Amino acid sequence: MPIINRIADFHDDMTAWRQDIHAHPELGLQEHRTSALVQDLLRGFGVDDVVTGIAQTGVVGVIRGRTDTGRAIGLRADMDALPITEETGLPYASQTPGLMHACGHDGHTTMLLGAARYLAETRNFDGTVYVIFQPAEENGGGGNLMVQEGLFERFPMQQVFGMHNWPTLPAGTFAWRNGPVMAATGSIEITVTGRGAHGARPNAGIDPILVAAHIVTALQSIVARNMEPTEAGVVTIGHISAGRAENVIPERALMKGTARWFLPEVGDLLEAGVDRIAHGVAAAFGATVEVSFRRSYPATINDEAATTMARTAATTVAGAAHVEHMMRPTMGAEDFSYMLNAKQGSYIMLGGGKGEDDYGVHHPRYNFNDEILPVGASYWVTLAEQLLPRA
Repeated sequence: MPIINRIADFHDDMTAWRQDIHAHPELGLQEHRTSALVQDLLRGFGVDDVVTGIAQTGVVGVIRGRTDTGRAIGLRADMDALPITEETGLPYASQTPGLMHACGHDGHTTMLLGAARYLAETRNFDGTVYVIFQPAEENGGGGNLMVQEGLFERFPMQQVFGMHNWPTLPAGTFAWRNGPVMAATGSIEITVTGRGAHGARPNAGIDPILVAAHIVTALQSIVARNMEPTEAGVVTIGHISAGRAENVIPERALMKGTARWFLPEVGDLLEAGVDRIAHGVAAAFGATVEVSFRRSYPATINDEAATTMARTAATTVAGAAHVEHMMRPTMGAEDFSYMLNAKQGSYIMLGGGKGEDDYGVHHPRYNFNDEILPVGASYWVTLAEQLLPRA
């Protein structure tokens, strides 16, 4: 993989940073240790300013080039971990029970730290690079918090860029896409209230578990029969809980799930469909329901011009043969979407697959591939130097 030689020189340092972060995972808005490590390293690199406290644990490093042209870009990485118990057995496995870096944010943070070190050393650009270390991507909407707290007003930039490791792509391969790249998401919660009874006398009650089962089945008709077939949407119920005894019909059943879409009108259709079907099915059985459909992250939509910039940098680093077009977006969600809603930018994928024994993100045996650390750091540096060239 063609990478910048100086970055290759400190590959071992980057690996040590990444594995240290991996061993000490922290949930969103609780990344105090990770944030402190990032701050200390940035200051040690000689970054011009290190700004803390934005979105609680977020950090922004300011790196100024040889001259101030008024041009600036932002490079963003996420820092938080997941509430997953690690099963890798690695020597640097999580030391915090029940928490794990199962999505590669430890690697994202490290690649941006590597880029910051190189950019602060060389200053081979004109303008300003802002390195953005964002908290709470997984659940807390840290990207939205940073935008709301004035990220783009305090650090004026023309474009902002993000990157995610992708273990199903070969290591060192980049993937790009114009338009929607990740989905919008909503959380579904349905409480079904029936009438409790003895399990031997179901006629004396209204079984909320039976009602919930029919609602689950009927919800699938929204995508299958209400949506335009060429559009994309998902309704999934991933949790049902009710009762405690095998011979008792409970009073209530709780259902939780997720919805995913790209177009806002599809989100409206899914929300209306969930409400209509849950109430209609419950009424047919004589039960009642309470329905909550809470929208969270919007769709992540890449700007075409910014994606061309990202693709050019990726091709410079990896070669055209290792830069692929993503034919389809993913139904995963990403709160970098809030930054792209506010500023021109693009989100690109970097393959981390090792070819065998690969586990996908959010798996208890997933582990970021340290071999791609200098590839990602070289991409960030190349992007910065190409967008902010010396006069």
